[in-house]
Amino acid sequence: MTGMVEDFDIPSVDRGEVLRYLGHAGQDIPPDLDARIDDAVARCMEVARPRGVTRVFDVDLPSSSPGRVALAGAALTLDGRDISAHLGGATAAGLLAVTLGIGIDRELRLLSATDPLAQVVLDAAATALVERAADAAEALLVGEAASRGLFANDRYSCGYGDFPLDEQRSFVSTLDAGRLLGLGLTPSNLLVPTKSVTAVLGMFGEPQPGMPALCPKCHCHDFCTIRATGRTCRG
Repeated sequence: MTGMVEDFDIPSVDRGEVLRYLGHAGQDIPPDLDARIDDAVARCMEVARPRGVTRVFDVDLPSSSPGRVALAGAALTLDGRDISAHLGGATAAGLLAVTLGIGIDRELRLLSATDPLAQVVLDAAATALVERAADAAEALLVGEAASRGLFANDRYSCGYGDFPLDEQRSFVSTLDAGRLLGLGLTPSNLLVPTKSVTAVLGMFGEPQPGMPALCPKCHCHDFCTIRATGRTCRG
């Protein structure tokens, strides 16, 4: 699988996820906030352009060492005990980058000056949407793993655990995401546009612990490329 840009058709976001990003803990939602959430979700779907790129690399076992995973053919090593554990035993690794595009950033900047509450709600809606875009990209990698007779685990992003955030630069470079998606980075290694995600998952010879027991429970369910074949990612 070489790096190709995919436009993701995401018809909706989970309203419960938007509420979670707003810090909702079961309290009553005032009618005016309820309406603002609906407006923010609608505006987010209108402005966002969910796109992504994915690539698969073999794990370069001879070059790998404790606390480091090297990828064959990539000027990228993944450092940290946590990412090494996440990819431990993998024969290949799938990299992804997704973004909602610069339109969301423009909208958030405008609202910061005109309607700060609407900005907060739109930010939550956009976070929920970019995670759905990451689900769609992950589903592509899970499907690629299945085509190779392998089994994927969940995606893992820079900044999780002791996986350094500055690995973002190598991700963007390796995926050519600057040219393909317009991704850039701030001096502190945050992605621009802000509603963007990079991540890696492992591909293994055996099913991995923690895989969802039922397809409807899987976060990749809506974007799955495997079920149409009559199989599942568990074989």
